[in-house]
Amino acid sequence: MNEILVVVAACGNRLAPHLRGLPVSIAVNETPYSDMAESVRAGLKQLRHYTSSVLVCLSDHPLVSAETIRFLLREHREFPDAIIIPEYDGRRGHPSLFPRSLLDEIFSGVTLRDIVRRDPARVRLAPVRDEGVVLDMDTRKDYAMILKRYQSNSKYIPECTVKISSRE
Repeated sequence: MNEILVVVAACGNRLAPHLRGLPVSIAVNETPYSDMAESVRAGLKQLRHYTSSVLVCLSDHPLVSAETIRFLLREHREFPDAIIIPEYDGRRGHPSLFPRSLLDEIFSGVTLRDIVRRDPARVRLAPVRDEGVVLDMDTRKDYAMILKRYQSNSKYIPECTVKISSRE
């Protein structure tokens, strides 16, 4: 069974109405301005115990294709003990897939990057033809570029319709 868990900041109540009706659970990261590891900790506390892996998807990487997600899940089935990281044109990207057993290390105060670096032998780079894994939105310029790509390329039309709009 696949479970989708969305981790939001404590002020995430503005996001909740947009998630209503979707097959997702919501976890709240109560620590303002914390790092990604704290969001992962908040999410892990809500996951079912039988979860074999966690795909850490970042909200600032909206152009990752559904096919890339399916590919990472297939890689996990073949290499269940590996951390699977997508790679586009020699650059590591997101989302990354972690075996649940390794993610439990995050409760010892380490970050995801620490977990990846701790033992490079457990990392499997998965080459993809999806530039979305390396395109993130950190600035207004990034947002404008991603919005333009989304609007001009039919391959980004999602399997479930989500409206992307600009607030300028």
